[in-house]
Amino acid sequence: MRCLRWSLVLVVTVAFCATAAPPQRVVAVGGDITETVYALGAQDALVGADTSSVWPAATEALPKVGYQRNLSPEGVLSLSPDLVLASPDAGPESALNLVEQAGVAVKVVPGGSSPAGVKRKVRFVGDVFGREDDAEALVARMERRLGAVRRQLDAIDGPRRRVLLLLAADGGLLAAGRDTAADAIIRLAGGENVAAGFSGYKPLSREVAIAAAPEVIVVPGHAMARAGGRERLRGMAGLVQTPAGREGRIVEVDSLLLLGFGPRLAEATERLARHLYPHRFTVDEHPGG
Repeated sequence: MRCLRWSLVLVVTVAFCATAAPPQRVVAVGGDITETVYALGAQDALVGADTSSVWPAATEALPKVGYQRNLSPEGVLSLSPDLVLASPDAGPESALNLVEQAGVAVKVVPGGSSPAGVKRKVRFVGDVFGREDDAEALVARMERRLGAVRRQLDAIDGPRRRVLLLLAADGGLLAAGRDTAADAIIRLAGGENVAAGFSGYKPLSREVAIAAAPEVIVVPGHAMARAGGRERLRGMAGLVQTPAGREGRIVEVDSLLLLGFGPRLAEATERLARHLYPHRFTVDEHPGG
């Protein structure tokens, strides 16, 4: 009986170790997911990524499997992955189902447009790769830097800057309302979203733009390019008649940095805050990360 008991313990231990082994061939779907893998130093396991994975520069060398919302299951399977790490936006569902039916594990990484959501994301990816300590260190650096930004914002007197964040669409511009990553980053950086009266993204009209009277207009890099540049955008939807348009306060920020809510969230928050309060906002603390 004693020998049997020891045999069972041995079997259970071996099975546990096999389950806990980090994946060796991973396809990351979602720019924030891929960026997190790199931030944790686990990039050697990556064999592919989606087209939204553009940071860091080394991601350019990874084979691409399509846009995260329109994945090619054949492209994913051709890379012989043992795991697909996917954002909640990844799809279509039928493509992910085909990948799973082929015997490849698919894990959806928790997200959320908030510091808490980023922490969950970092810890989840850290657990997948057995890099829990690296994940906790990354979270701690982010918390320290965000704390330094918050202290500076709390010291600013007077009303918050009125901010309008825009995306470019066919034939016009879209304003970012509440319940969006855009609204979340504006609030983190100490701004007031002038489009918070509606949810999601809506077409921007001349009348709405003028009435909103934004003091700063923020445009992600991909949207600025699609709009044809700063001066062309300034002439659209009556923006030239807003305080921001008249005074040229149109800010372009890298799209993934601004809206990705990845491991560079603290950097994104600080950068936007500096644009909103250029004469009053400084960060004397450099806590790292």
